[in-house]
Formats: sequence, C-alpha cells, structure tokens
Amino acid sequence: MKRRDFFQKATMAAGVPMMQASAQVGTRPAIKITDIKTMFAATASRNFCFLKVETDQGIHGIGEAYSCGPDLAVKAVIEDFKGWLVGQDPRNIEFLYNMMYNFTRFPGGLVVNAAISGIEHALWDIAGKAAGLPVYMLLGGKCRDRIRLYQSAGGNDPMQVADQAKRLVQKYGYTAIKMRPQPSQDNSRPYNAVTRLAAERVRAVRDALGPDVDIGCDIHARFFEVSRAIRMAKAIEPYNPMWLEEPIRPENEAAMAKLADHVSIPLASGECNYGRHEFRKLLALQALDIIQPDICLTGGILEMKKIAAMAEAHYVMVAPHNPMGPVANAVNVHFAASTQNFLILEYHPDDESPRKDFLKEPLMVKDGYIPLPTKPGLGVELNEDAIAKAPVRSWHRGFDYRADGSVGYV
Repeated sequence: MKRRDFFQKATMAAGVPMMQASAQVGTRPAIKITDIKTMFAATASRNFCFLKVETDQGIHGIGEAYSCGPDLAVKAVIEDFKGWLVGQDPRNIEFLYNMMYNFTRFPGGLVVNAAISGIEHALWDIAGKAAGLPVYMLLGGKCRDRIRLYQSAGGNDPMQVADQAKRLVQKYGYTAIKMRPQPSQDNSRPYNAVTRLAAERVRAVRDALGPDVDIGCDIHARFFEVSRAIRMAKAIEPYNPMWLEEPIRPENEAAMAKLADHVSIPLASGECNYGRHEFRKLLALQALDIIQPDICLTGGILEMKKIAAMAEAHYVMVAPHNPMGPVANAVNVHFAASTQNFLILEYHPDDESPRKDFLKEPLMVKDGYIPLPTKPGLGVELNEDAIAKAPVRSWHRGFDYRADGSVGYV
C-alpha cells in the first residue's frame, strides 16, 4: 500500500478528513505562504537586502539576506524560490529549508545561500508570531539575558584608530573592540612595513583602552602565505589580542591548521564559509578557537544552530559575523540568546539615520549589550516607507591592487 493511501485510510477511519489532518498543527489552523517581497535599502557603504513573507492568516515575517554585490542576483533567486514556497506552511522550516537547499541543482554558493538565509529568517518570525513567543523561545529558550557586542574602530594612523576605539567604548560601553591591524594600502607595502605598522596600531589601541578591554584583530583574509600570518601574530601578540580573525585566505583548511600550530593568539574565521558541511571540515582540523558564520549567508537560524552544536562538541566558541543591517542584528540576537557557546556579536549601531529609519523600533545597545526582545517573533518590523526612499543601487566590494599592478586580496 502506498504511503499516501495508508495515511488517507488511517485518517478517514479516525473520522478526520485528509486535508484537515494534514493542514492542522496542534489546534492552530493552517497558515499558507501567499507572497514574498524583496526590498532594498541603500546606504553609503552597501545595500541592505530585506524581505517580507506574507501569509493568508495576516501574519507576515521579515528577514535579511546577505548583500553579495551584485545584489539584484539575490533578488532573482528569492523570486524563483517564491514559486516553490507559495502555498506551503511557513512553520515547516526544516522542510522548506531542505526544499530550497536540495532542489537547487548543486550546493549553493554566495547568492543562493544568501537568498535561503533571508527567507528562513522570515519563516521563524512567522512561527514566533503564530505561537505568541519570541523566536529564541522556540529554539530552546534563552541561555542569557543580554547579548555582548563589539564594534570595529578605524583610522589611518595608530592614534586615529586608538582615539576612535576609545570613543566607541565610552559612548556604548563596549567591553571589546575590533580593528584591522594592517595600515592602509597594505597590499602595496613591503611585508616588513606592514608588520611593523600593525604592531604600532595594536599597541596604540591597547594603550588607549587599558589592559582589560578585548581587542579583536581582523586581517580580512588579505594574507596568502601562512608564514606571513605567523609573523603578524608574533608582532601583535604582546598586546594580548582577543583573536586573530581571518589571518589567511579561507580556501585551504589545512593551511589554517598549520598556522594554529605556530601561534598562541586564538584564531577566528568562518565568514566566507556557508553551511554545516564546510564548517565540519574546519572543526575536524581543530584549527580554530572561534568560528564566525554569518546568519545572513550560511542558511539562516537553524543552520547556525547546527553549526554551533558541532562547534560546541569541538570546544569552539561562536562569534557571528554581522556586517549587515538592523534586521540582521535582531536575527543574531535570537540566535545568541539561545546558544550556549555564543561568545560575542559583531554590531553596527542602529541609532543614527539611515539605519535606524529602516525599522520601526530598532534594538538598541545598553552598556555594551543588547537586552533580549520580548515581543513575538523577531520583535522588530520594517519601516517600508523609509526603505522606499533609499532604493537599491549598483554596488560591489572595493578593488585593491599590489604595487606591481597585480590583483590583491580584499
């Protein structure tokens, strides 16, 4: 007997029509996806790719996909997935994720995974609203009452980056700051100059912040040679960095393991990796102390939870990569609230225009932390009027070249 025939016979024997039995979840009526809308909001530095999933019950969910550049490619993938998802119950998140992931011809890259991630966020938002609970309560409940944050400080010379780091700590109460140790134009400078100036920059920030504020050092995957990363690590090690982030390019996991054997600074990486299968290889090598998956890129909340669980089994912490917009901030807060081995969240404040205008009530930092939201779902809503005033523009990551004219790493 076929499975469908068996199910139909069993439900009819119980006096329940098949459509009713398959449509209900507990005592709540079925919810069906009716539309998915993509909205872009341009800022000075990039686009934010927001989306909204609508249902026949008047409940909607919002999400944010990674801004890949070209961003219109992400919109095209979301539009294609819409044809697969309309008519489905949005609360079947695992099922719908696997539809999008498995029915795509090959494992997705940057654009496909960004689209899946944004949609998945919105499904959780709907599920939370339908249940009347914050999303983190559907993920096992909260592990903590507030989410620790850090922000990046910039500047061309050591004193500039030190001054900005100090101002950020004073303004927001951060207990950690991140910086790029290399000076500007590092692709075209000699190795020795880059290493020497990096040490000067990190020393200046340490002197400005004192001994106890954590300092993350982000190479931005601009080094190719393991030996060069080792030299950099040794130069900045006296100033007790919290971590050395993306010290080398991400394509060769074995090279990261080689690096780990030669440095004592905790190593962090993962923003260029997508789902659990790529992180499985990294974690198996025991090369990283901290992984940094991006919730707008790696597949969404549930995929991040699976990656975090693998990391926990390997004694590795999670510090999500989070360079995106205010919806991404909210999504990460729910992940962090419910994840035991969460360490700290990259953060861009939503207290100034235009960012603060894209949500009706953004989540705000308080003494270096974000308190947990208590509203159902993600706890935030898009301000579509403000978004409409900042339409998408052409954007890609900046170019950089070496002194001899060859292409550098960015």
